[in-house]
Amino acid sequence: MLTTAISGVFSISAAALFSFSLLSKLVDRMVSLSVGILLATSLLHALPEAFESGADTHALFALLLAGLLGFFLLEKFAILRHSHHHEDDGHGHEHGHDAKEAGAAGWMILVGDSLHNFTDGILIAAAFLADPHLGILTGLAIIAHEIPQEIGDFIVLLNAGFSRKRAYAYNIISGLTAVVGGIVGYLMLDQSQEWIPYVLVFASSGFIYIAVSDLMPQMQRRASMRETIPQIVLIALGVAIVLFLTGHAHAH
Repeated sequence: MLTTAISGVFSISAAALFSFSLLSKLVDRMVSLSVGILLATSLLHALPEAFESGADTHALFALLLAGLLGFFLLEKFAILRHSHHHEDDGHGHEHGHDAKEAGAAGWMILVGDSLHNFTDGILIAAAFLADPHLGILTGLAIIAHEIPQEIGDFIVLLNAGFSRKRAYAYNIISGLTAVVGGIVGYLMLDQSQEWIPYVLVFASSGFIYIAVSDLMPQMQRRASMRETIPQIVLIALGVAIVLFLTGHAHAH
């Protein structure tokens, strides 16, 4: 519960701080760090944990494929729905569009976020039930990718006419659905342990998809050597954090 609350509230508060003070350089850095954490958590910890559980390997791979394609379709649907409000990177926004439409986009973002956070809560619960260290790592991975995403959401909400206070308050409420998801996940998965490997694979497909399709293309736009070296260092740092934490997990 603590991890779900922190992942919800901390990431939103950090995003608010960045959005309102526009420390965009730090946001770019967060994206690189996120890629390292997301990919390493999925590929070096969650997936091996799922595949070593004795669950059917073919079913797990099929779910990984379904997850990747599912996230692709979900994103397509979301992009089609608010193509008026986002430029490609999700952080820009067009001016001069209808205010009512913008308001609707603001509410859609909040509903989408609440569902997203609820699912994150279930994923954190599944990870904790598999291994407490994996739970902490999953929480960390979720925080790392939520901050850049929440900044994009704040920009859409402010653009939709929400005041800063209202945007922050509604985002916090949406963030707390992660705690509800955590409780639901714990109660459901505790009863049916055999589902845990499948939830871990599904979570991994989301992490890999976000890293490879959303975050890496943003980083590719900054092609200069001056931008590339910090990106590589921060990806490596993200991987190192995961290896450090999982190393400790295996040592125990």
